[in-house]
Amino acid sequence: MRQEEKISNGVNRRVFIKSIGFGAAAFLLPGCSAGTSGLGSGSPKESKDIKAKPNFLFILADDLGWSQLGCYGSKFYETPNIDRLAAEGMRFTDAYAACPVCSPTRASIMTGKYPARLHLTDFIAGGSFPYEKYKQPQWQKYLPLEEITIAEVLKTAGYTTASFGKWHLSIAKKPPESLPYNPDKQGFDESIITYKPASNHDPESDAHNVEIITEKSLEFLQKNKDKPFFLYVPHNTIHSPILGKKKLIEKYRKKPGSNLPQNNPIVGAMIEELDNSVGRLLKKLDELKIASKTIVIFFSDNGGLESSNKQTPLRSGKANLYEGGIREPLIIRWPTVVQPGSTCSEPVISVDFFPTFLEILGLENKAKEPNDGVSLLPLLTQTGSFSHRAIYWHYPHYHSSSIGPCGAVRMGDYKLLEWFDETICGAGNEFELYNLKQDIGEQNNLAKKMPEKTKKLKEMLETWRNNVNAQMLTPNPNYDPQKAKKSKEQK
Repeated sequence: MRQEEKISNGVNRRVFIKSIGFGAAAFLLPGCSAGTSGLGSGSPKESKDIKAKPNFLFILADDLGWSQLGCYGSKFYETPNIDRLAAEGMRFTDAYAACPVCSPTRASIMTGKYPARLHLTDFIAGGSFPYEKYKQPQWQKYLPLEEITIAEVLKTAGYTTASFGKWHLSIAKKPPESLPYNPDKQGFDESIITYKPASNHDPESDAHNVEIITEKSLEFLQKNKDKPFFLYVPHNTIHSPILGKKKLIEKYRKKPGSNLPQNNPIVGAMIEELDNSVGRLLKKLDELKIASKTIVIFFSDNGGLESSNKQTPLRSGKANLYEGGIREPLIIRWPTVVQPGSTCSEPVISVDFFPTFLEILGLENKAKEPNDGVSLLPLLTQTGSFSHRAIYWHYPHYHSSSIGPCGAVRMGDYKLLEWFDETICGAGNEFELYNLKQDIGEQNNLAKKMPEKTKKLKEMLETWRNNVNAQMLTPNPNYDPQKAKKSKEQK
């Protein structure tokens, strides 16, 4: 039997999934757990709408920043369809990706596990930095078939599943190497995989595959309108290279503020195409008269690329654990359950989607291994909160767009960052503490002013890393500061 067809104890994983008995009431699933409130709790919002099998439409943008939508405060980028989605659903102000780069966040969505637990902590296939002070760990460079994905869970629960767009969880981006780990091996009945374009691609010819992804998604909706479905729509846009259609670029160049560092006319053109795609999907749900039973989720895999435009008011961008690299737009529309136009300021993170889907469907997990997320259902129904919850990040990697390897924890209003390479921050300055409620731009480092808070969060971060068996950097015997600098400049 080939390795990709096995689970760790040698049992065929498809047989294993069947043997543990997914059912409408309860099932055993490694790595997840049901939420603590919502279904069966007698909450005032509980109704047949919650207990029915809703459809799921999950739209994932690529490298879209928190502040690049109209409903998140942008006065430059035009996103009327996404804004409409926010007006009809719940907008989360403090939602996070589990990693500041794409593949680990996508893995966290699929599995409900932190990237550190999966050891899938950098984009696939990552970058080589042979002369830095520390060696990067030998991290996992594909999503193993042993991991149970949300698509597999929903498929076994009677859902038709599809993924149209960027996958980036296979051992390689393209065939033939990618084939054993593509979406069709991870629970998706239908799938196509799209890739980012070359920098010289003609921007007038659907460079980032927005049209292809949208058309396939519309066809799927039409074909499956009478059965429960999970449609995952992971776009390539607005990932670099930034390429937009000339007419749209000119439109944004003429707008007031086009010269500001947070505004980029080419990015504006790309965001408008993305927004048009969202609008077409929402319109199709209306035409098919299935909008009322479809939960729509809009999210991004990591923060925006700072070299394309500043992520104002957030600090830094993609590949960094400052807010600009990890805080994301998140909108969830669920007619008759989620209050239209509502907002939620509770910190949530991408590992939460998996247990949320489980609780919505009344599915239960009794396995010993915990899921890292918690169900968002109490937030969606406004019947509970996560006041004492901490969320974590672990990025033990160098990246051409980042400051350097780092870890972080947020609890309440406070967030602590820990730099793993002291050459970045200087000896004695490896910790940064911010009150995000008062300082969303992370400008006032409180680490030395609040030593007890810093110590407490530091200990929490260390304990969490031990609990998830996080991989750490090790000293590099080939460390060469001059070569390291030159190598990074060349990237």
